[in-house]
Amino acid sequence: MLDKLKNHIAHHFPFLENKKLLLATSGGLDSIVMAHLFHQLDNEIALAHCNFQLRGLESFGDQKFVQDFADMYQIPVFITQFDTQAFAKDYKLSTQVAARDLRYNWFYELLDTENFDYILTAHHADDNIETFLINLSRGTGLEGLTGIPAHNGNIVRPLLLFSREEIANYANENIIEWREDSSNASDKYLRNKIRHDLVPILKELNPHFIESFQKTQSYLQESEAMVEDASIMVYQQVVRQEEDEMYFDLNQLKRLPNYKSYLYQWLNEFGFSAWDDVYDLVDSQSGKQILSPEFRLLKDRDFLILSPINFQIDQQEYFIEKGIKDVKIPLNLSFCKVDDISISSNTVIFVDQDKLEYPLVLRKWKEGDSFQPFGMEGKSKKLSKFFKDEKFSLLEKENVWILWSGNSIVWIVGHRQDERFRINNTTKNIIKIDLQ
Repeated sequence: MLDKLKNHIAHHFPFLENKKLLLATSGGLDSIVMAHLFHQLDNEIALAHCNFQLRGLESFGDQKFVQDFADMYQIPVFITQFDTQAFAKDYKLSTQVAARDLRYNWFYELLDTENFDYILTAHHADDNIETFLINLSRGTGLEGLTGIPAHNGNIVRPLLLFSREEIANYANENIIEWREDSSNASDKYLRNKIRHDLVPILKELNPHFIESFQKTQSYLQESEAMVEDASIMVYQQVVRQEEDEMYFDLNQLKRLPNYKSYLYQWLNEFGFSAWDDVYDLVDSQSGKQILSPEFRLLKDRDFLILSPINFQIDQQEYFIEKGIKDVKIPLNLSFCKVDDISISSNTVIFVDQDKLEYPLVLRKWKEGDSFQPFGMEGKSKKLSKFFKDEKFSLLEKENVWILWSGNSIVWIVGHRQDERFRINNTTKNIIKIDLQ
């Protein structure tokens, strides 16, 4: 097994050579065998053990066992204890998710503070099968069938090519002791039920099931890579990005023979789960939207617009007193007195100071607001009509700020000045307002 591991590392993980490695070590069969194997290699290693305090004295027995193992082989060891149940309660997490978050947060902390290069975990081929079947039973896309990644950032899983049986045989042949986790015998967890009831049947039906499974998963991984390449190529034709927003051109999207698959590929990482609703959004009316925990997908005419959710819509009014030269919040505006004017633009306007009523006010637009567009003397226009004529998207309307003087609009900031405050032949004091 050691020679097989050496060859595997040479072919698939050459970057581990001469690196400082942190081995996640629970005290169970898999992690103890991994530690025993890597102790015989040339890498500088240390063990990291988490006591989650979930199994009473048994948890502290695991902690002592790992400490004794490290002492016997003269391997540095880091040990920490967590109040996992309290953490899960505080953050409203399941116990398993809480333990995983605590464990990996601590591992990454050790990477930084102790200058380790990689974290090694002892996941093996049977773990991969179980994960595949769990995802399959719950419904998943292609990425859920490709298994546990062998290399993911700073995390490396060098034992994925070995079965649980191979690992157990190695331990027995080398007279290696390990700790049994009593929770592994319980079938209240889906993974254990699959491990105890389903996988043995599959192995009985096909004695070479693990080898067949690994070959199939290799094909799936190749297919996933091909899908990713195609997705990137089509993405460039369909999607444009503007700051924090992504615009999906529906006319281009609908020309694709299987556009739902592309949408899933592009949007899956943003936390959406109601996929039928996402697909229906393509043909829905403007204004319809789907929310994930952190993002919004909005239908706006010929586009789907993806943007971060702004949970706190700013309804505050910001006052600008006379004499103020610079404003930083909510917009970066400058006010300065000038003797003459240049050409106005969307970001620079010139107004008659004597017509202004202070303090000026910056606020978001509201339904019913109206103004007199620059160049249209005596004619008022609803902001909603202006936005429609200018083809503002719903997101653009949400982000518009209005500069007010008393009950009159001075400027739809960044878009259109109001006629009532324009410069004329009788103007004595000119104020230049600049949107930075």
